Amino acid sequence: MTQEFGDDLRLLGRRGLLGGVAAASFAPSLVRAAVPEVVMCNWGGDAMKAFNDAFVGPYATSTGGKLVLDGSGPTNGKIRAMVEAKNVSWDLCDSGVTGLAELATRNLLAPIDYTVVDKSKVEPAFAYEYGVCNYMFSSVMAWDTTRVKGTPTMADFFDLKKIPGKRMIRKDSQAMIEMALVADGVPIDKLYPMDVDRAIAKFQTIKDSILTWDTGAQSQSLLRDGEVSMGWLWHTRATLLKREPNSKIDWNFTGGVLQPGLWVVPKGNPAGKQAMMAIASMQDPANQVKLLSALGNGPANPKAAPLVPEDLRSIDPGYPSNAAVQSLINADWYHDNHGKTFKRFLDFLSA
Repeated sequence: MTQEFGDDLRLLGRRGLLGGVAAASFAPSLVRAAVPEVVMCNWGGDAMKAFNDAFVGPYATSTGGKLVLDGSGPTNGKIRAMVEAKNVSWDLCDSGVTGLAELATRNLLAPIDYTVVDKSKVEPAFAYEYGVCNYMFSSVMAWDTTRVKGTPTMADFFDLKKIPGKRMIRKDSQAMIEMALVADGVPIDKLYPMDVDRAIAKFQTIKDSILTWDTGAQSQSLLRDGEVSMGWLWHTRATLLKREPNSKIDWNFTGGVLQPGLWVVPKGNPAGKQAMMAIASMQDPANQVKLLSALGNGPANPKAAPLVPEDLRSIDPGYPSNAAVQSLINADWYHDNHGKTFKRFLDFLSA
């Protein structure tokens, strides 16, 4: 879900702070400062309606303020350009572990204010200094049931004799390295520090059969159109594929990688501390379940588990029985190793 820094240094225009001045009421001598508008940037598409339904109205009710959605995609390059130009338009950005590793090390983010944001309402492992979990998602294995009989194992992904056909992975080392190591026999609780050499060697055994994807839509197309027999992709996309009429795609969480979507706050954001109030308002477990229902994004608040309807538990990545069969991504490892690992992974794919 994170993007590498690019050369795109285009800046979005400075967003005016609607309501940033004091507003006088009709009552004599009564003046009240308006709540600053908060602009939240996500990745657009179906997420716009889902985030609006789950969070915008409740935020207005709880704070009296306005939460505005921007679906243009908060790439690291755009965030970096805004902050360095001191022309920041966004208050909250939908990011992830690799985004956090790149942005925080360059002093581009404001620390999360945990006097406002409640740490008890998030998985402890996903409450970082410069980012906090807003939902959970997983990278998982999916397969074409017309080509794969029964439920395959992670090791089967690399067995071209047992299951012929192309294999699909993301054009990014995040989660792909972990899944290759699990397929090679590494226990899910013993992955870190990761043996990148071992993972690359594992991929090398099927290199001629690998197809890659850059976007979630591409991952869906490769499986839907029969280009691959098996693939590794986001569970949200696998869920959408399985829901399609006459679907031939199945998947499960076994051997997957549980990851946090993270709220990050660009340094110098226009709304200031009101961004923390917006994060806090979105920690409500019932509203997070609404997002799960719409998109498959798992609630970040552990207290949401009892609220998840039975028919949604199978797609909730953080639901206890699903989390138990996955590895938990390690942000500290990515902080220290992502840059060189990502480059090496791309070198392997292009060699």
